[in-house]
Amino acid sequence: MPRTAETAVIVNETRETVVCERAELANTPWTRFRGLLGRSTLPEGDGMLILPAPSIHSAFMRFEFDAVFLDRDMKVVRLAEQIPRWRARSARRAKSVLELAAGQIAARGVQVGDQLAVKRGEAGRRPNLGDSPMDRFRV
Repeated sequence: MPRTAETAVIVNETRETVVCERAELANTPWTRFRGLLGRSTLPEGDGMLILPAPSIHSAFMRFEFDAVFLDRDMKVVRLAEQIPRWRARSARRAKSVLELAAGQIAARGVQVGDQLAVKRGEAGRRPNLGDSPMDRFRV
């Protein structure tokens, strides 16, 4: 994943877990348009938070991925697991989408109704006791 874009940790406040250790924030027209195109894989722990985005597609993608659709308050409104190439997905009330490696929705225990949050400035760092506001979340 290119390190030029802003990254953050995405946490599940409902379950007190980390959903994505290194989420690239796609919040400009160019980064939203480009998305994950051109990449050969998406490693576990990496992801992309696309905002605003009520829908996504997997045209020209080289791999399957999971998608977590979020409302304006970062509450999970829909889950789409292992999206194959050349498909589109959307969700009513979705304002953003968190794209994860295939299988990560199940592995991280994300469910519809969970409350997620973005923790900027924490990407790539595993929380340690007394280290950050992320202390209560386990990886």
